[in-house]
Amino acid sequence: MTAIADPRAPHSAPRRKGPNLEKWGWVYMRASGVLLVVLIFGHLFVNLLTGTGIHQIDFAFVVGKFATPFWQWWDVLMLWLAFIHGANGMRTIVNDYVTHSGVRKTLVWAIWLAAGFLIILGTLVVFTFDPCLGVTSDSSLWEMCQG
Repeated sequence: MTAIADPRAPHSAPRRKGPNLEKWGWVYMRASGVLLVVLIFGHLFVNLLTGTGIHQIDFAFVVGKFATPFWQWWDVLMLWLAFIHGANGMRTIVNDYVTHSGVRKTLVWAIWLAAGFLIILGTLVVFTFDPCLGVTSDSSLWEMCQG
């Protein structure tokens, strides 16, 4: 007969040295979730409920927002928090459901590489956005870009 260990018994495995990354991942998910709610609802409020509402959103609206450092940093913070939050959630799912350690490590690396690449790409788009790049004389932006 095999005895089942008492579920309240202390775990006998020694604790690893260094920071508890799972704990800090858990804390990050809670903190970033709260911040993302504020950032996303602020984003939606400004874009959909102020001015003329959804009718104001066009290329000029985006150009105007990306010309302001406040909105650049707002959008970049939202981008970074969302990608890291999502990647950490995917990492948790992979750790919970993938049993083979090699596959698990490969998937976790792929998740972080994809998230890192998209964070870099998104940040570059926000901070290097130039509405006049590639504008020709037959474009409706020609006069704006000549000034």
